Amino acid sequence: MTTFRCRVAEWRSSSLRRVTSWVPQWFPKTAVVSGPQEAAMAFPHLQQPSFLLASLKADSVNKPFAQRCQDLVKVIEDFPAKELHAIFPWLVESIFGSLDGVLVGWNLRYLQGRMSPVEYSIAMEFLDPGGPMMKLVYKLQAEDYKFDFPVSYLPGPVKASIQERVLPDSPLYHNKVQFPPMGGLGLNLALNPFEYYMFFFALSLITQKPLPGALHIRTSDCAYFTLVDRTPAMPFASYGLHHTSLLKRHISHQTSVNADPASHEIWRSETLLQVFVEMWLHHYSLEMYQKMQSPHAKLEVLHYRLSVSSALHSPAQPSLQALHAYQESFTPTEEHVLVVRLLLKHLHAFSNSLKPEQVSPSAHSHATSPLEEFKRAAVPRFVQQKLYLFLQHCFGHWPLDASFRAVLEMWLSYLQPWRYAPEKQAQTSDCQPRCVSERWAPFVQENLLMYTKLFVGFLSRALRTDLVSPKNALMVFRVAKVFAQPNLAEMIQKGEQLFLEPELVIPHRQHRLFTAPPFTGSFLSSWPPAVTDTSFKVKSHVYSLEGQDCKYTPMFGPEVRTLVLRLAQLITQAKQTAKSISDQCGESTPGRPFLSWLGFCSTDANGCYPANDLDEMGQDSVRKTDEYLEKALEYLCQVFRLSEAQLAQLTLALGTTRDENGKKQLPDCIVGEDGLILTPLGRYQIINGLRRFDIEYQGDLELQPIRSYEIASLVRMLFQLSSAINHRFAGRMAALCSRADFLGSFCRYHLMEPGLTGRHLLSPVARGSTVSRARGPRLSLRFLGSYRTLLSLLLAFFVASLFCIGPLACALLLVLGYLLYAVAMTLLTERSKLHQL
Repeated sequence: MTTFRCRVAEWRSSSLRRVTSWVPQWFPKTAVVSGPQEAAMAFPHLQQPSFLLASLKADSVNKPFAQRCQDLVKVIEDFPAKELHAIFPWLVESIFGSLDGVLVGWNLRYLQGRMSPVEYSIAMEFLDPGGPMMKLVYKLQAEDYKFDFPVSYLPGPVKASIQERVLPDSPLYHNKVQFPPMGGLGLNLALNPFEYYMFFFALSLITQKPLPGALHIRTSDCAYFTLVDRTPAMPFASYGLHHTSLLKRHISHQTSVNADPASHEIWRSETLLQVFVEMWLHHYSLEMYQKMQSPHAKLEVLHYRLSVSSALHSPAQPSLQALHAYQESFTPTEEHVLVVRLLLKHLHAFSNSLKPEQVSPSAHSHATSPLEEFKRAAVPRFVQQKLYLFLQHCFGHWPLDASFRAVLEMWLSYLQPWRYAPEKQAQTSDCQPRCVSERWAPFVQENLLMYTKLFVGFLSRALRTDLVSPKNALMVFRVAKVFAQPNLAEMIQKGEQLFLEPELVIPHRQHRLFTAPPFTGSFLSSWPPAVTDTSFKVKSHVYSLEGQDCKYTPMFGPEVRTLVLRLAQLITQAKQTAKSISDQCGESTPGRPFLSWLGFCSTDANGCYPANDLDEMGQDSVRKTDEYLEKALEYLCQVFRLSEAQLAQLTLALGTTRDENGKKQLPDCIVGEDGLILTPLGRYQIINGLRRFDIEYQGDLELQPIRSYEIASLVRMLFQLSSAINHRFAGRMAALCSRADFLGSFCRYHLMEPGLTGRHLLSPVARGSTVSRARGPRLSLRFLGSYRTLLSLLLAFFVASLFCIGPLACALLLVLGYLLYAVAMTLLTERSKLHQL
């Protein structure tokens, strides 16, 4: 290391001498430069190549990971901030990867302790909140260095806003936008070292592409997740006493480097939270982007455009189309959602660490410390709006499959802050859900849309999913269980009443504007004093998220109640369908014929239901599905006060009583002029495998398509032979079938097709047209073209050879046996016709 530092000092001296020799050629003779230090100060735009940076880049290729980290630790400890400033952007990029996702860096999202224990331990020690990397950040932070961050890599809404000369509402971007010089390309943000480091850390969750074999990696075991997470055994009351978590340390441990601790005590926590929210949650649609422009924002936008119009020397180009394209392409991953859920859990625990006397609005005074103020306002000020938009995007764009469970649990974690409170409620003896304390009524009311509108969004998804799947049934159960917690439904209903309260009832509220608080560069000055008017706070919440002209659909109104009743009906159907699938597959599995083992069975649609989770998990899956759906239905009845009579009436009205254990129940449809027409409910039943039509061929049996269990060439040859026989002997066959004696009955049994009027035809129109096309007697030899028939004949001859019976004798026995069978069937057929008459 000593040799390395000597080389750096020697290079520094020689490079400054070269700069001194270049100066007279570039500047007038009046510019007097006396030495290397004066040269460096006179020409700050001349960036000297860093020998330290070049050496570290070379080591990153030639040295192993452990040795590189050891060298970095020594460099951070020994070199001054002036030297470290040059390597900082490269080091951050080498750790978290490039912003375009090409370079993966240390690959923290897929680095696991059980797979690479040495590398994992070294990386975690280096990136620990109290480790060497954060020491480097604070070392540079003390010198007030700035680093350029390209605006083009920010989330789509932020990038579109800045490119339109519209200042985003977050104080994170205030006084940081750097416009390019004449002829320059792109906009940049001038960030301090802490902001620059956190921007890369947060964006690496989104920009880095998944590895080919990353599907089997648990997110909670990865280094990235561990850096954000905290120790599970850590009690909430001691929040901030341990430094094992990046999020936990900076959200609680406050030691300011600024001179005024009263006003800048929370600068790291505020910055960390803003970065995470902006990078992870600031993704919403074009409609939301246009609707969120409040009057305060529009005034700020006008002032901002006037102040920067001369700096760019070009007119403002609208980028709403770019935002729309971004919104269509943005799809959060399950890992992204899991990390956001972790952030929400930490924020709830952080906010709940307030003492009871600090939570009440009366405690809001000038004597409150900035940290206490930040605990109270962190969620509503920074998180609420963007999380609501992020959840709306996920609810509307996430695939209708079991992966939605990650989004669901993130949503439910936010709805239940009492789960992360320091006090623990006593568990009831009968294992009933704990009662939600009235302490949480303000949170429920001020997050009304999180409970009501997103619940309606979940209902619309649940009505389109296959509830027979145990994974989907579990999601319905989870939501119903959360909303069925005692006293929660009453709090939500009270919040709706406060919002729907007529404004004319209280005259002093008539001239208020329900808008978001104006934004400025300071967090403490931007947050308004606490408002004790509960109704006004609820209205402000709704209008700030949905706009002044929003149309609110009450959760306990008739529209949502109709959706709940429909979901209850589908739950009942799904329970019966799961049981019928289990019974049908259980019957068909042991009863398969021997020839089916050879692949000669028919592959028609009259077998078992389409495959789903039940086929993979068996009877245990049916039991789980039944339990989840049964409890979900019970919880929904509790929340919306549904009676047993209502459910029974709904079940009968929608035809959930099935014939033959549900196997013959047709999809919901109506009879039209051209036959049966599916209703929307019928389409849903077919798509999700709840019901089906029995498909059978209803045309000429001789002309039906060749099946997989038939020999194509033999079937065609037999058809030509039978057609020739029928054409030559048509008259004789008709005369024989018209006889009234036993010979006539015997010929009719073999030469006439079964009565078409006895078939189950779906359309009454098709039934009439099919009956009118009755065909005369004819011979059909198609059965001889079947693999099963030929194999059966071969088996019969083989068995006969074992008893020393020759082929001719065997054939005669088969013909004699069939004649006896045909005589018996003819007599039975004639007797059944007599009974029908």
